[in-house]
Amino acid sequence: METTNLSQTADQRRSREPLYQPLTIRGMTLCNRVVMAPMTRGFSPDGIPGADVAAYYRRRAEGHCGLIVTEGVAIDDPAALGDAGLDEKDVPLLAGDAPLAGWREVVKGVHAAGGRIVAQLWHQGVLRKPGTGTHPEEPTISPSGIWGPLGRMTSIAADKIPADPKVGEPMSEERIEQAIDAFVRCARNAIDVGFDGIALHGGHGYLIDNFLWEGTNQRDDRWGGDRVRRTAFAVEIVRRIRAAIGEDRPILFRFSQWKQQDFRATLADTPEELAEILCPLADAGVDVFDASVRYFNRAAFEGSPLSLAGWARKVTGKLSMAVGGVGINQGVYDTGKKAAAVDNVELLLDRFEAGEFDLVAVGRAMLGDPHWARKSRQGEAIRAYDAEVDLRTLT
Repeated sequence: METTNLSQTADQRRSREPLYQPLTIRGMTLCNRVVMAPMTRGFSPDGIPGADVAAYYRRRAEGHCGLIVTEGVAIDDPAALGDAGLDEKDVPLLAGDAPLAGWREVVKGVHAAGGRIVAQLWHQGVLRKPGTGTHPEEPTISPSGIWGPLGRMTSIAADKIPADPKVGEPMSEERIEQAIDAFVRCARNAIDVGFDGIALHGGHGYLIDNFLWEGTNQRDDRWGGDRVRRTAFAVEIVRRIRAAIGEDRPILFRFSQWKQQDFRATLADTPEELAEILCPLADAGVDVFDASVRYFNRAAFEGSPLSLAGWARKVTGKLSMAVGGVGINQGVYDTGKKAAAVDNVELLLDRFEAGEFDLVAVGRAMLGDPHWARKSRQGEAIRAYDAEVDLRTLT
């Protein structure tokens, strides 16, 4: 098995202890600031996470990962899940006796290993291919029935891009309420089986993001309009989840500038515009903003070196989480070179110690080595991420 020796002598190596200090978020205390980023896996046949999934997550807790954010878990809205580039039959669910029993075992294992875990609630929105999923008769939904602008930079396969950006009808008030209720219902389910908190997938062109982005939300009612008005759907989900789960459990919110429909899309072009989007969510009950970017150390806006996570923290006053290329040499959609392990924690520490963000999410590097958090702290050799192996197995 290939490993990459990233160790240095004690004299050469900068202390990484700042990343390994505890953090309390509402009623959840983490042993350190290292987070396993949410990554779609698809190893839960019929939506049921089995013993192999439980062992997969437990290994990260045993490797001293402070917090695990699960892969996207489908809510029980009939249009939540379908063909979006993976076998939807193997995506885990957060409803039904068997899936919930499976998640109870996952949580039990993580807690036994000293870790904390939150469930990421997911609705594919307009990226669900019509006619697929467990309810193929159910129309694919988005705020305006629009897939997004065509002809943009994307990694979506050509056969999954519609010929016409208009793919359906705008969601009715009743349909919007149905989707919100499903998010809240599944948040309750997550807490009932023992999860330590809730994460919402509000980025990458999925349903919540469909409401935030003007490319997919062209409504002129209370669910659309300017940036602030386009937050209404996400705000209502957060507000109702907060009421349903109480004050003790944290809520994390993933957002992104880029969309799968358009890698160059932006929600905000200035810090002031970002505040228009994030501050209503902070007021509704979000505790941590997960700023999804391809490179954690890229400046978000002209005139400042601050990353998107840094600006999220600055404009909201809430905690933020950096993600994107930690421990690895390329972005997730880069092509032309093989991903390799790199020790870029020095760059991370520069920003962390400056107070730019509070948590650090590690994705593919932690797929490659479930003990990445412990080994990075101690300067041990780390098993390199191998896409050919690690995307096809539960390492």
